[in-house]
Amino acid sequence: MAAARSSRSAGGSGPVRRWARAVGHAVRAPFTSTGRGIRKATHAHGAGESGLGKLIELHAVNGAGDVMITVALASTVFFSVPTDEARGRVALYLAVTMAPFTLLAPVIGPLLDRLPHGRRAAMAAAMFARALLALILSGAVATGSLELYPAALGVLVASKAYGVVRSAVVPRLLPPRFSLVKANSRVTLGGLLATGVAAPIGAGLHMLGPRWPLYGAFVIFVAGTFLSISLPHKVDSARGEDRALLAADEDHVRGPLTKKSRRPGLRTVGPAVTNALGANASLRCLSGFLIFYLAFLLREHPLTGQSAVVSLGLVGVSAGAGNAIGTAFGAWLKARAPEVIIVTVVACVLGMAITAAVFFGAVLVACLAAVAGFSQALAKLSLDALIQRDVPETVRTSAFARSETLLQMAWVLGGAIGIALPLNGVLGLSVGAAIVATGWLTTAKGLLSAARRGGATRPRVA
Repeated sequence: MAAARSSRSAGGSGPVRRWARAVGHAVRAPFTSTGRGIRKATHAHGAGESGLGKLIELHAVNGAGDVMITVALASTVFFSVPTDEARGRVALYLAVTMAPFTLLAPVIGPLLDRLPHGRRAAMAAAMFARALLALILSGAVATGSLELYPAALGVLVASKAYGVVRSAVVPRLLPPRFSLVKANSRVTLGGLLATGVAAPIGAGLHMLGPRWPLYGAFVIFVAGTFLSISLPHKVDSARGEDRALLAADEDHVRGPLTKKSRRPGLRTVGPAVTNALGANASLRCLSGFLIFYLAFLLREHPLTGQSAVVSLGLVGVSAGAGNAIGTAFGAWLKARAPEVIIVTVVACVLGMAITAAVFFGAVLVACLAAVAGFSQALAKLSLDALIQRDVPETVRTSAFARSETLLQMAWVLGGAIGIALPLNGVLGLSVGAAIVATGWLTTAKGLLSAARRGGATRPRVA
């Protein structure tokens, strides 16, 4: 009788188990299939075997976490108060966070140069620091306390530290027959796609309360901490590397400045890299300027027939779409002369900025944002190609760290200019055009000369 009851029980529970398994499979299927699709895309063409696929996924996590924090801070510092008060808050935010960051940025690269064997740990620390700071910010945005500003500065510094280390890591994870430009394109595109997905999720979480996007950022950055540790061990290898010196440092190298004792710096590798860095700095400065200036301009004077939020959203989507398209096409374009590409895209931005300033209007502002995003992506990938081509391998990763630091400082400068200007569209876009013109006019001749020489003056590295 007991055996019969057991048999009936087992027979009754069998369909229940099968039903439960079917339901569980139906619930998991969308997530597992999506995960497999993402893994297949990030690990294609040897990226999985080399470890580049994991770095692409890590950078996607980094972008998603950063945009969650951006959504929370924008809603707190910018949208929650009237325009005049918001401008004062953002000015205070820049003064308390960006100004110290401008002083810290030049130190980050050289400091991380001294940790070549701890790159995974450095990236994990940058992720975990932002996870903790997200929790601190979650309390600050609810109470409006002054903890908001030092915590935001900490997020900014940790994000910059991650970016510098990531640039140094990419050359160590190149698959066979993979150019550095193609690898950077994949990594950057992964971050952009993740940002596009996370932004509406962050906005949805904000509807639950101002703290929720920061809780989301905490979870994302904790996941990023573990992903950082899971990168291949060769990320920590510094075999055959040295530190790149800036021009001011080169005169202080110990020993006679003979051919053997002088370590190469950014200026000693020829004019193409330094000119390309100047052109990129002008675009990065324009980016910072447009972000802050248009944020206030469009809030006070929205695009025709649109609200302030919709106006900012249209411009932001235009810039993001342009950046993504530029990144996607970057690898193909970099097979050609990168100097010519930089000169061309900066000239396009200059022409678009002048047009938008003269015929100021909604469509032209959106077009300027799209062209600026597209050109910034291509110009940055061209700079990466020049560093790969002209900088000796022994100092290449350090050169990436130095260039990233200088570009970030240019972005801070552009943001400060955008905050200081009055809200006049024609005046503001004229200033933006002047920023681009300065970079283009001072670097175009040198870049075109380097392209015509065809690399004849590039240093030979044994």
